[in-house]
Amino acid sequence: MISLSRRNLFMGAAGLAATTALSRAAFAQAPAAEGPFKLPPLPYATNGLEPHIDAKTMEIHHDKHHGAYVANMNNFAKTAPQLGQTPVETILSNLVNVPDGMRVGVRNNLGGHANHTMFWEIMGPNGGAPAGDVLEAINRDFGSFDKLKEEFNGAGARQFGSGWVFVTVNKDGKLGIEALPNQDTPLMYGKRVLLGNDVWEHAYYLNYQNRRPDYLKAWWNVVNWPKIGERYAAAKAGTLTL
Repeated sequence: MISLSRRNLFMGAAGLAATTALSRAAFAQAPAAEGPFKLPPLPYATNGLEPHIDAKTMEIHHDKHHGAYVANMNNFAKTAPQLGQTPVETILSNLVNVPDGMRVGVRNNLGGHANHTMFWEIMGPNGGAPAGDVLEAINRDFGSFDKLKEEFNGAGARQFGSGWVFVTVNKDGKLGIEALPNQDTPLMYGKRVLLGNDVWEHAYYLNYQNRRPDYLKAWWNVVNWPKIGERYAAAKAGTLTL
């Protein structure tokens, strides 16, 4: 594992002051910035998840919100190049090593980058249902697919304010549900994410307004179960990253 240190990450008081300013603006839209962090393209058209998620929401969510997290991280990397040379999951699981002046900004923006990179990947236009090893794990750990959806949707609906709801998977393949605030991710606690849903209002407000439970229910229609099967196999093999 690559470790981060204050010496490697930072280059003097001036750089620290600059990162503090970025930290305070962590949720603002940032201009495009070239650097090691890249905005992954959507694996489907922006209207590919309609009617469950509309094209305009997808465009704003991907291009503007995720794009801002990427741009902010590239600005951080100008001062701290080691950020762009270290695996994302390693940084997120070792945030204590990021000094105070940059820690909040990295937590928010790198967490947002990790969460959204996963989010686009585990959705698709055809929906479907779990099968194979994933279905066996769901039945074993939740009792049924319907029970998983009930517990997951409940956790997402109860998440106060902005945040995410995740299905986590450990090295033995056991599944769990976890809701976290803001752009926090189970990666920060050494866990791996099988799937997750964004319950920030920007993920659903154009279509669903304040009806988060309706969004959570509809979202299952766009879950890409073959991709989640791949993620589950990778988790058990110890190769799943984001």
